[in-house]
Amino acid sequence: MTTVTANANKAEDRPDHIKKLAFAAVFAAITYVVFTFLSIRIPTPGGGQVSITLGNAFVVLGALFLGSVYGGLGGAIGLTIADLIDPVYIVEAPVTFLVKFLLGVIVGLIAHRAGHITRRTDSGGILRWVIISTVVGLLFNVFVDPSLRYVYKIVILGKPAADVSFAINFGVTAINAAVSSVVVVVLYMALRKPFKKMGLFFTF
Repeated sequence: MTTVTANANKAEDRPDHIKKLAFAAVFAAITYVVFTFLSIRIPTPGGGQVSITLGNAFVVLGALFLGSVYGGLGGAIGLTIADLIDPVYIVEAPVTFLVKFLLGVIVGLIAHRAGHITRRTDSGGILRWVIISTVVGLLFNVFVDPSLRYVYKIVILGKPAADVSFAINFGVTAINAAVSSVVVVVLYMALRKPFKKMGLFFTF
């Protein structure tokens, strides 16, 4: 009896699993498009670039709607693909995947494990936990992303420290985080009900 029930539950979970995969692919495509076509590129010493972009906002949104794993993977894959086809960023693709996946995991854990935002009905509580998870996740990104890239460029790529513009990268990442935080909160609260009506809202 227990085996039959477990198999039935697995069968019921399959449609959600497929929907989440499809939705994660959509977020991957959005993050790719936003980073590739809607970014402001800033050259840095040594021939590098940093970008003012809303790519991180869609990594966070993915985690809020799809949870840590699906949301983190969707955003990480989208931004990694964008790096892989860009001759300037291609060498940093491994760092991008790792940091953006961890960004999604952190946001998802706080929003769903601590805040239970998909099970709440009080808009004030939902808003509070969306803000907390978004800010914490993007603060993680502000400090870890430029730091890891700095170490990666020096240790793995062998670039001289003078060519690695940590301060510029940190400043631009902080600007991205501030703008992305507002965008995430506004979009999540606006899209929550429409996604429920479309059957694209998942509870955790």
